[in-house]
Amino acid sequence: MKSPNIIFILSDQQRFDSLGCYGQKLNVSPNIDKIAAEGVKFEYAFTNQPVCGPARSILQTGKYATETGCYRNGIALSINEKTLAKSFSQEGYEVGYLGKWHLASTSGRSKDIKLERVKNTITPIPEQYRGGYKNYWLASDLLEFTSNAFDGHLFDKHNKKIDFKGYRVDCLTDFALEYLSMRDNSKPLFFFISFLEPHQQNDQNAIIGPEGSKEKFKNYDVPGDLEGMGGDWKEFYSDYLGCCYSVDHNVGRIIDKIEELNMEENTIIIFSSDHGCHFRTRNFEYKRSCHDASIHIPLIIKGLEFKGGKRISKLVSLINLPPTLYECAGIPIPKYMKAKPLQQLLNDNSQNWSDDVFIQISETQVGRAIRTPKWKYSVESPNKDGILYSRSEIYRGAFLYDLETDPYEKQNLIAEPEFINVRKELSSLLKQKMIEAGENLPNIIIE
Repeated sequence: MKSPNIIFILSDQQRFDSLGCYGQKLNVSPNIDKIAAEGVKFEYAFTNQPVCGPARSILQTGKYATETGCYRNGIALSINEKTLAKSFSQEGYEVGYLGKWHLASTSGRSKDIKLERVKNTITPIPEQYRGGYKNYWLASDLLEFTSNAFDGHLFDKHNKKIDFKGYRVDCLTDFALEYLSMRDNSKPLFFFISFLEPHQQNDQNAIIGPEGSKEKFKNYDVPGDLEGMGGDWKEFYSDYLGCCYSVDHNVGRIIDKIEELNMEENTIIIFSSDHGCHFRTRNFEYKRSCHDASIHIPLIIKGLEFKGGKRISKLVSLINLPPTLYECAGIPIPKYMKAKPLQQLLNDNSQNWSDDVFIQISETQVGRAIRTPKWKYSVESPNKDGILYSRSEIYRGAFLYDLETDPYEKQNLIAEPEFINVRKELSSLLKQKMIEAGENLPNIIIE
């Protein structure tokens, strides 16, 4: 059997509940909803690191962010890492990448990791920092710095500046469709498409939807975690949904091109996001917290065995995706990958599935968290800066939520005496997960 084509579409900072298949009532995502109806939807998918660069390092390597060294933004992925693209290329795949990369620049200091400055933030990315994507490359390390919502530029594999004008996600999709149409399809394809939307535009400190978004999506139901909270969701949520609508529209364009090229029967489509968005309700920015608004992401896969409109309710995370992709391509899964492929959940073979997710949090804190079907438990270092340090020897409890009775995480139980045994149990589980991720056994202060 011919190896399948694999097209991975990643949005940036997209909440799971922005999609109709996850409960959004407005007509935001008809194309992605159709993929979910025909493929497999993972009800409870999470990021293992709610910030852009670290999450992307997980996706490209199958390792936790502290294992790759990319524990925060502004740390380049080591050129020696074995990545998806390198592995797929060795197995005869054509490998391509389009959009935001965010793994080619190192800035600032770290007090527990040796860093060497690498400056590719707004310049062409040298080949050795492209993670092995050698056949097609059209990217910018920080796309939000080389473009705004309606124009900008990327760099191709020859370091040539490629300008675009129009709504950004539309223009990136134009490039994707051109590539799909022009390539020699004698080889199977692994194509990673990395959109920036619905991430805010950093230089304007705003979420910018396509024209008409505010009016088109003004009648939204307020998500439960935002209701009654501060932040800036009232100002930006309509435009945020407009961004999500544009992502969906362009996913539809990609699907149409796949069908036009007669690739559909042997192509696997993955749609997900790097993290969510809490609209400054939990801290001073949009993610970097343990809350589901930050970590709960969409994950939908269609193609080959991912079919039939299945709904998987087991907890999964980004770190499951690299071994899943290897399995899709028939490539042996490297032994250093600790996570299991999602194929194990398709045929009710889930008796040995660990139904919890381990999260590392950086920049706003040196934090760790565990998410189970019922509980959310988060700890943070009492004395270490989340930019300067990747880990700590001592942590103190920060948040405990009973997700069955408090799904929107409004009542923090971390100091309630009646939950001391719950905290002890979750602390033990969290320590186990930290050790599995290559960290040293910490001291977690339980009060």
